[in-house]
Amino acid sequence: MTNDHKNFQLKYSKVINNLKIIKIMKTKTAKIIYWSGAIFMSLWFGASGFFELTKNPVVWDITLQLGYPSHFIYILGVFKLAGVIVLLLPNRLLRLKEWVFAGMFFDITFAFFSKVAVLGLASTVDAIVAFTVLSITYLMFRKVYHPELIFGEI
Repeated sequence: MTNDHKNFQLKYSKVINNLKIIKIMKTKTAKIIYWSGAIFMSLWFGASGFFELTKNPVVWDITLQLGYPSHFIYILGVFKLAGVIVLLLPNRLLRLKEWVFAGMFFDITFAFFSKVAVLGLASTVDAIVAFTVLSITYLMFRKVYHPELIFGEI
């Protein structure tokens, strides 16, 4: 083997090792972003669900002002707390997590349009922030947990 060939092999193996490190870093970064977003959304929806179930006047007054019936508020609170539990379980119930993300998406979407219609555009800042965080969290969820893990064999 020539010296040039050995140098090439050495450089090639270093490049491969660097690519492996980059891939690990990307996965680690995705996990950090996912769990940060999952915890943030869990705090957001957990507090909201708790306030809905305990009939907190601030949450109830706004929700009733938006035109939602009181029985709906209790149901929403129960599902939010159940979703938070599922979201915080590591490496479990991955398909159900997909449903939790969908439920959060619909909740935020309905909140946004209800607030625009009744309270005006300025009142939607919280929905925009929540939607942004939820979208990034979901994208990282899909990066961390490949579809084969979520849905079985595709």
